[in-house]
Amino acid sequence: MTTPTAQAAAVATTASAGTSKTTNPRGELGQNDFLKLMIAQLQAQDPLQPANTNEYVTELAQFTQVEQTTNLANATELASGVQLIGRTVNYAAAGGAGTGKVTVEGVTGITLASITEVK
Repeated sequence: MTTPTAQAAAVATTASAGTSKTTNPRGELGQNDFLKLMIAQLQAQDPLQPANTNEYVTELAQFTQVEQTTNLANATELASGVQLIGRTVNYAAAGGAGTGKVTVEGVTGITLASITEVK
């Protein structure tokens, strides 16, 4: 017999796996995935045996920590991108390699990870 937590994890993994092929090519879990997992866990919970509140608080704290780490990573990436404004870069994107000057408007599809050289 599986626990409600294991069932919820299986449900959330199955739910996110179906969408990760088209919207999440790197297979990373995001905030929505954690929310889906938490909702699935609550739905699978037996009302006659509620979850340990300490476990719930711990999971909520972990979710908050993941959210803060994600926000920090996004802010760091933004700061790195801002430092490139006005510089010429080489990049490799899905449409091929190219060279261009970084502007505030930018070009859709060119990420910091695709930059191969800064001039």
